[in-house]
Amino acid sequence: MMADHSHTIPGTLGIDFGTSNSAAAFCPPGGQSRLLPLEGAATGMPTALFFNTEEHRTHYGRDAMKQYLEGEPGRLMRSLKSLLGSALLQEKTAVHDKLVSYQDIISLFLRHVSQQTRASLDGKLPERVVLGRPVHFVDEHPERDRDAQNALAQAAKDAGLGEVSFQLEPIAAALDYERRLTSETIALVVDIGGGTSDFTVVRLGPEHAGKADRTSDILATGGVHIGGTDFDHRLNVEQVMPLLGYRHIGSSGREVPSSVFFDLSTWHLIQWLYTQKSLASVRGLRGDYTDPRMHQRLLRVIEEREGHRLANAVEQAKIVASSTHGAAPIQLDWLERGLDAQITPDDLQSRLGALLQQVVQCAQDCVQRAGVSVPGAIYLTGGSSALTALRGALRVAFPEVPQVEGDLFGGVATGLAYA
Repeated sequence: MMADHSHTIPGTLGIDFGTSNSAAAFCPPGGQSRLLPLEGAATGMPTALFFNTEEHRTHYGRDAMKQYLEGEPGRLMRSLKSLLGSALLQEKTAVHDKLVSYQDIISLFLRHVSQQTRASLDGKLPERVVLGRPVHFVDEHPERDRDAQNALAQAAKDAGLGEVSFQLEPIAAALDYERRLTSETIALVVDIGGGTSDFTVVRLGPEHAGKADRTSDILATGGVHIGGTDFDHRLNVEQVMPLLGYRHIGSSGREVPSSVFFDLSTWHLIQWLYTQKSLASVRGLRGDYTDPRMHQRLLRVIEEREGHRLANAVEQAKIVASSTHGAAPIQLDWLERGLDAQITPDDLQSRLGALLQQVVQCAQDCVQRAGVSVPGAIYLTGGSSALTALRGALRVAFPEVPQVEGDLFGGVATGLAYA
């Protein structure tokens, strides 16, 4: 319930605050849920902020990525959802000459989403706001998981969204899928986002859609803290970081310390490498290298704050390799002329195999807990569910089950507005 009823309208606003992408949808009482534009005409936007230090302006979504990749002075932040449940959430950082916490930055992003939705709804906010949440913000830590949801609720309140309620993201996706069905089925909902993979086995159909309480229809839920950013991290470490010295043997006969390469390959940790302390540590690695070119590449990426650009190049190559079933070059000419790396479909299989197996095992465990031998359908949502290697792994695990693709970037938000 919102604090100021004079500025609300009947209905529900669903907000899918994602690790990589976010979306919002509105459903009037008894009506159809519809996605709302968040960036121009686009109904989804990257969960990204860019703080332009020269203009003291904050940019969001695609505009934030564009500012960063075009070399504008400032800081890019992505994957902030991954900090929920972590001690880093309350750490302070300098933004436009002020020290703010990362929770405050999440609130800033949600405020922008709120402003964009109001613009589509005659300047008013729906009287009910539902946020999505993964099955687990933090695996096997119930207290930290509660802290993560409470922190997100506080960030939403600080953003002007009032008291929000929560719904599990895979259940929201199931509610969206149900609108397509003409008969009852038991579906395995597979929601692969940027930071988590979530599953629900649920009984769906037209005769169930009008029920106020769907508890008895939810047969099992499950989730694991593995998603698209983890896939990107693994590909970055294996395909690009060796060019910067990962696994490089120095003159001492030991490998260059690996922690910098793991942080540089992790979206939400990259900015921590830009501190004076981290930069001094990287400069001090020079003696660990026998090939100075590798150290120069690493140093350039960090000194010039190009870590997110590197991560973005890997992400784009992953998408191309998956969608075209062919080799995709990783664009590195900006780092060093002629520097070459690529991602192939075989790389997706070999590099991501262990992660994909954990994801599929979680799906199988969810089906087993539901007491279902074979689900009637697998409903795929979340941007990372487009990965062909993942779909292939699911096909091996559930060979006779049809895979149905939902709205990969908007399905959860649409379902949250129905929740």
